[in-house]
Amino acid sequence: MNLSNSDGTESLTSSKVSPSHLGVNFNVVLGVDEVALSRQLSPAFLAYLGDGVYELYVRTHYLLPPRRLTDYHNQVVAQVRAETQAASLRNLTPHLTEAEREIVRRGRNAATGIPRRLSREVYQQATSLETLIGYLYLYNPERLQQLLEKLSVDFT
Repeated sequence: MNLSNSDGTESLTSSKVSPSHLGVNFNVVLGVDEVALSRQLSPAFLAYLGDGVYELYVRTHYLLPPRRLTDYHNQVVAQVRAETQAASLRNLTPHLTEAEREIVRRGRNAATGIPRRLSREVYQQATSLETLIGYLYLYNPERLQQLLEKLSVDFT
């Protein structure tokens, strides 16, 4: 599917929007090196960032074909809810490096303030996934893209 800008030029040429453009080199933007930055960012911050990145990733994938706004919202909410994120982490775990597993562990230990509707384990797993996504978004967007592609997210 092709979408055109108001001037008639093509702005999108595939039927699926790729979120690979999400990676930003924050080492350059913030003016600090990776080691210094990693020491300053808490797992809670990485989870906060990862939550936003993952939701944007899911929203981007639901853009096409066009549908009603409530349909977009319902599909996105189904994918970004804690139970789905916990299941996604379980599916990704065999593909993670030892360093990535350490980030997941740090995220799990940082999970606090568990909502009443969730078990502690589900909340910790969801927070762990968000922490990993936040970390990879900052430090290794290519690896983030590889892992996100392994998720069995239904984008229909």
